[in-house]
Amino acid sequence: MIVIPAIDLRGGRCVRLRQGDPMQETQYDADPVARAKQFVRDGAARLHVVDLDGALGKGENLSALRAICAAVDVPVQTGGGVRSRDDVAKRLGLGAAAVTVGTMLVESPEESRRLVEEFADQIIGSVDARGNRVAVRGWQQEVENTRDELIATLAIWGVQRVVYTEIVRDGTGTGFDLAALRHVASLTPMRITASGGAKTIADVRKLRANMPANVDAVIIGRALYEGTIVLREAVSAAA
Repeated sequence: MIVIPAIDLRGGRCVRLRQGDPMQETQYDADPVARAKQFVRDGAARLHVVDLDGALGKGENLSALRAICAAVDVPVQTGGGVRSRDDVAKRLGLGAAAVTVGTMLVESPEESRRLVEEFADQIIGSVDARGNRVAVRGWQQEVENTRDELIATLAIWGVQRVVYTEIVRDGTGTGFDLAALRHVASLTPMRITASGGAKTIADVRKLRANMPANVDAVIIGRALYEGTIVLREAVSAAA
């Protein structure tokens, strides 16, 4: 299992939101490039960069994404505000190795399916849910599609990896929802990246010990910024 640090961008700086709520923001680094470099020095083999302004329809952070991609020698996956093929192509053109697509999966399913056909493993499905209810548009809107239905659809399309986030855990430090992750993993042979809830190294060890083989990556955000998890220790614990 690999550990992927999260860099969530809002107004050009690193922030974290609690449960995706833009009113519950904690600001961290004003220089996301410096943070990205530090993560790589500390052992990160991949980075997860989210444009929160794009996701919330309040602007974009593409210049920061470009700078991060140019500054590090590890793959960068990125999402937030991806609503079209042009958005995907632009982010790949800025140096991203893969693009996470969430809202489009629900709002533009046929276009999303074509993206998977065209870009293959450069498209990562982003399934963000409160229980079995999927949320889109920066997690601000719940939709009729259920989590399980969406997972099944992505498998049919040929998506190879999904980032699964349990929204009620994200940014809370309450640990991963292991039961939900095991359930999602049981639905599909797709590779699953777990996201939402890590606070201590014990959470990482528990995740590693209790997941099936297709849950092979984990995204960690707030705990790294606040120092409750040391990245080098997390990388070792997850290996």
